[in-house]
Order: sequence, then structure tokens, then C-alpha cells
Amino acid sequence: MAKEEEATTGRRDLVVEPVIHLIVFKLGSEEYGIRIEQVKEVTITPEITRMPKTPSFIKGVANIRGDIIAIMDLEERFKITPVVEEYDSLKPKKTYTLALEAKDYTIGLIVRDVPQSLSIPVSRIDKAPAFIQDININDNFIEGIGKHEGRLIIVLDIFKILTSEEVQQLKE
Repeated sequence: MAKEEEATTGRRDLVVEPVIHLIVFKLGSEEYGIRIEQVKEVTITPEITRMPKTPSFIKGVANIRGDIIAIMDLEERFKITPVVEEYDSLKPKKTYTLALEAKDYTIGLIVRDVPQSLSIPVSRIDKAPAFIQDININDNFIEGIGKHEGRLIIVLDIFKILTSEEVQQLKE
């Protein structure tokens, strides 16, 4: 988004506002976003193999382009009730997986709708209220709340969602 500002000299300078590029998806009925640079790829969810001794929100592992990665259900992780949709029982609804690559591990997130790309000016992202941060599963994984065309988008720092113990368990 560009704004024109008139300097004291009377000339106009074009100021380009920095933006954050997000991949936006729904959990329950709310919209969430992850910085696009944290997302390695988006794919239709492959077959998932359940693994023993993993938390219930880790659905198992899947083969994505030759890499075996853990698949996490954020709705279950955040205790969000999924929106029940009417659909044709003969045609099961597809889910999508966002493959995220951290320094020490790669993980997939299941989302139920096709994720969308969206750019939001930094000025349109507010910090999450402090009391919300205090009650979260992990320290400050909500980066902020984005406002875009009447929508509120909860911006996540995906690498702060898992505890260090859970990350260690995934790496093993």
C-alpha cells in the first residue's frame, strides 16, 4: 500500500508501507495466518500412518515428496471444535497439509479448506491482548491480530506452538 506524503519542501514522496505475506486458513470458524516464509509447501493431505506414544494432536506421519514428516491437527492442539459441514458422503472432503520447515524439524499442519495467500500491511496487525498471551499453551505463539477488509486473522508464529519437549519427541 503506498501513501503520498508532502514534505516541508512542497514535493511529494511516495512511501511504501511494509507488508506481511501470509498463508491464511480456517480453524473452526476463525481465520488464522502463518507467515509465508514459514511454509515450505501446500499439498493435498497424503495417507497418514498413526505412530504410537505421540500426543493425540499429532495424527501420525506422512510421506510428502519423499520426506517422512509428523502431521499435526491444530484444531485439536488448540481445543477448537471443527465446523461440521454438510457434504456428499460418497465424496469425502479433502484436507490440505501445510509443510513447515523449522531449523530442527519439519512438520505438517492439517487444514480443512484450501489455504489462501494474503498480504497485510504491518500497520494493520495489532499485538494480541496480554491476557490472551498469558493463558496460551506455549509462550507467545500468537504474533498478532491482522485486520483485512472487515476480517480478523489471528497471525501465528508456528515455531512457538510446540514445547521444547514436544519438538524433541518429534525429532526422535
